Formats: sequence, structure tokens, C-alpha cells
Amino acid sequence: MTAPGPVLGLDLGNARIGVAISDPERRVAVPVGTVHVGRPPGELLAIAELVRERGASLIVIGLPVSLRGEHGARAGHAGAFAGALAGVVKVPIELQDERLSTVEAERALAAAGTRGRGRRRVVDASAATVILQAWLDARGHNG
Repeated sequence: MTAPGPVLGLDLGNARIGVAISDPERRVAVPVGTVHVGRPPGELLAIAELVRERGASLIVIGLPVSLRGEHGARAGHAGAFAGALAGVVKVPIELQDERLSTVEAERALAAAGTRGRGRRRVVDASAATVILQAWLDARGHNG
């Protein structure tokens, strides 16, 4: 059993990592923003700082799985990223199936009327929110 408190959710991308956080009771996920990949001080340190600032007691990383349930190169990247992140944070890390999370986030943003650049800027954080909410729901933290 992990320590109580907020959970940080991550959606790994090539240019940006979407970030979401749960409430301390782990009922609802909300978007935080993005961390840029490859920019100083580095995405691992930036995420470690978010864990500290937000008081996160666990990290959930989206695991890209094909619709057939197969793990490809992107899933391997997520696993390797989780391993590297474990070297800089002192909280547990779990992987969460993220099938269709970006599609779901895009649809929700389109339905809300977010278009063009505005949508591109928030889709990563929205996808992280979808991933984290799925993790919360699967564990019955949503009340």
C-alpha cells in the first residue's frame, strides 16, 4: 500500500510530457501542464521538483499499449523512463495502460471548443489527466 496523498500522472511524448495531479483523497485528476523534453534541468529533475512541490506520494506513467494489447517500442520507452525516474524520486511509480487517452483528450477538448494551437498546448496535460483518472477509477478512489 502506498502512502496517502496526491498522485502525479504523466503522459510521455517526444517533445512534451503531459502532467496531471489528483486531489489528496485520490478521487479526481486535474491537468497541471507540461514538462518540455530535453530542456535544462532535464525532464527527470523537473518531474522530481513537481513531486516535491505538489506533495505527490506516487507517480502514474501512461503505458502505450496497442489496441491488441501488445507492447512495442513506445511501451519500452515508458518502462525505461520509469526506471530512470525511479533513480531521482523517492516515491513509487506505476504504469497505466493509456490506450486511446490522447484520442479521448482530443475529443473532450474539441467538444469544449478548444481549437488549433490552444488545443495542441493542452492536449498533453489533458491526456495525462485521462490516464490518471483511469488509474484512480480502477482503484475505486473516486468515491
